[in-house]
Amino acid sequence: MTPPPLHGLRFAFGTLSVLPVRVSRWDRGAARGGMLCAPLVGAVLGLGAGALGLLLLFLGAGPLLAAVATVAVPAALTRGLHLDGLADTADGLGSGKPAEDALRIMKQSDIGPFGVITLVLALFAQVAALFQLYDDSWARGALAALVSAVAARLALTLAARTGVPAARPEGLGAAVAGVVPVPGAVAVALAATGVAAAAGALFGTYDIARTALAVLAALAAAELLLRHCTRRFGGVTGDVFGGLAETAATTALIVLTLG
Repeated sequence: MTPPPLHGLRFAFGTLSVLPVRVSRWDRGAARGGMLCAPLVGAVLGLGAGALGLLLLFLGAGPLLAAVATVAVPAALTRGLHLDGLADTADGLGSGKPAEDALRIMKQSDIGPFGVITLVLALFAQVAALFQLYDDSWARGALAALVSAVAARLALTLAARTGVPAARPEGLGAAVAGVVPVPGAVAVALAATGVAAAAGALFGTYDIARTALAVLAALAAAELLLRHCTRRFGGVTGDVFGGLAETAATTALIVLTLG
């Protein structure tokens, strides 16, 4: 019999990545464990992204190509799930239509102008930030890949907290909405921020604060989007979760370039 914690890990990796993990349980308990483990998925994806960037630099590629490859890894390992969610969320919000109509727009398979513009700007911002960081130091670029990926999934943990409703009765959003107790979400956020700050200490005292600030700013940006989406759509959807992840990742990378 599979221990309960492993059900949560399987849920996390099986729903938030394309890694070959079989989700053996699809209930609220497994969803709770999975969303608490979401930052671990980010750590694995971030390590893979940073590793590819460093490999290209080692082989003689420039920081721009390393930055593009770093952004490509999480997209590939999620089949573009979060990027698709960002685009759909932008189309829903940009439509200015009532919740029911906006949700219908988000569910369509095509992508509208708001989605295209948001995707382009987000990807450009991520590549530009990583280019600057890799150009400054290969280690800073790799750390940024890791921190931004963890912050992106940490935003999902907080968005799945108790009190945040689902906008639809079906889908991934409904499966994970409100499953994480607030104390658990806060504990995971504090732990992840502390680990990120400790990693920043490798570069000096200032980077302890900058790395921690990057995570906190990412969570703040995601929280603002979460609240706006909850007001507009009546709750969260799988697309909203994707939009939160990409918003958090982009914010973290931008903050890491400052100063």
